[in-house]
Amino acid sequence: MPPIHAIKRFLQAGEHSAPSALRIRTLSRRYSGRLALENVDLDVQDHESFGLVGENGAGKTTLIKCALDLCLPSAGTIDIYGRSAGNPEARRALAYHPERFVPPHYLLGREFLETTAAVCGDPYQPRTVEHLLGELDLDPGSLSRPVRQYSKGMMQKIGLVACFMLDRQMYVLDEPMSGLDPGSRVAVKSILKRLNDSGRTIFFTSHVLADVEEICSGIAIVHRGRIRFRGSPEELRNVHGEANLERAFLKCIRSEEQSSQFPDDEKPRP
Repeated sequence: MPPIHAIKRFLQAGEHSAPSALRIRTLSRRYSGRLALENVDLDVQDHESFGLVGENGAGKTTLIKCALDLCLPSAGTIDIYGRSAGNPEARRALAYHPERFVPPHYLLGREFLETTAAVCGDPYQPRTVEHLLGELDLDPGSLSRPVRQYSKGMMQKIGLVACFMLDRQMYVLDEPMSGLDPGSRVAVKSILKRLNDSGRTIFFTSHVLADVEEICSGIAIVHRGRIRFRGSPEELRNVHGEANLERAFLKCIRSEEQSSQFPDDEKPRP
């Protein structure tokens, strides 16, 4: 029988008349014969602050790339606010920050931000940019420098500015804390909370459970290409009898690993 928290979430999802922000059904993706995602079902509700967590190579980035139509699924469907993810109109609701972000090296910082706004059909708003630069502790003078002169942390910050300056309903961020110093990590979490409080949907990936617990009302664990858990951080701790979210996460993926080593009729009893 499915866990109680999963049954409750299924029943609650049926109460929403509006479409989910993100709806994934039986998603699979193969790379050169290797199964990166297998039969993934996932719903992210509008206005939810959601974290997709897993070890490196678990399938987090592949799932995002499929959702953004950056790679084609081998099977399954993905809808964004009720529209197929393959429809460009569906993706107009999104702002995206990729993992290992590197802006075009030949542009000045300001040119990159202005170009991003123009391509996305938004007006460039210097005051918004100035405020975000201050929050992320990025010198405004850096906008007059070529981005090829930026450090890794500066590149990450200007990519986040480019994402957050857009007015969108959902913000999709792949490992947004990568390369950031502690002060900037606190600032990013503050911005994400503010956006979510204003009614925006947050979808981000991480393998840092402390960040996820601080920001997210809902999480999913992906391990070896499959969803192993969907619920709240509190539900994950309760299911595995742990006060610490990291320990609960490890129990979740290790119990699945142990289970997969035995046929159904030979699995060890708890």
